[in-house]
Amino acid sequence: MEWIDSGIVLSARAYGETGIIADLLTRGHGRHSGLVRGNKARALLQPGNGLSATWRARLPEQLGNYAVELSRARAGALMESRDSLTGLNAFCAVAGAALPEHQPHAGLYDAAEILLDAMASEDFAHWGPLYVRWEAGLLDALGFGLDLSQCAATGTVDDLIYVSPRTGRAVSAGPGAEYAPRLLALPAFLLGPSDAPDIAQTRAGLKLTGYFLLERVLAPHGREMPQARLRLDALADSQTE
Repeated sequence: MEWIDSGIVLSARAYGETGIIADLLTRGHGRHSGLVRGNKARALLQPGNGLSATWRARLPEQLGNYAVELSRARAGALMESRDSLTGLNAFCAVAGAALPEHQPHAGLYDAAEILLDAMASEDFAHWGPLYVRWEAGLLDALGFGLDLSQCAATGTVDDLIYVSPRTGRAVSAGPGAEYAPRLLALPAFLLGPSDAPDIAQTRAGLKLTGYFLLERVLAPHGREMPQARLRLDALADSQTE
């Protein structure tokens, strides 16, 4: 068994004296682990870096071996600021916890490339909404996408400002007013092109996607929200307008 694919490093841990088990998010083979031999590759296997990876094994269910080459060195830039490092850690932790192995989602991978490049070069106000969109795409890829096309109560497409935590469907301002304390806020940037979102919208977006990630993806498998993702919430809360 052998394939070549592009990948993003999610994590790497030591194995034996010189081996490293690398967990990659690949474009065509999903989240996939493999053994990298030798210390020379250690510098390449930093979270966030883009790689060209060749995987080999006798059988598809085996761990297998990776041979890797660096294609996008972004880890250094991502670690230069606390904010970008917080975002990187949240991305890697959520992808590692939520994505099943060996199930490809090319669109999610492409969005991750855009997100990480933005994290490496822009501030939180710019990449925060991109992160929210990536998590919304993750929910969709896993079959738990939010239905924001129309109001669940009336079928209208105007004034959609809430999401039902029970159904994941949008609710407009009028029907939702009575139940507002029990509904989740829907930031306008998730509905389509809009003005640059403010920090309050980004906070609302993180709360929205985080709720459904925990309730529909993680908790049913006995998992909690990764601490790295909670630190991203704290980062958003600490931002000023």
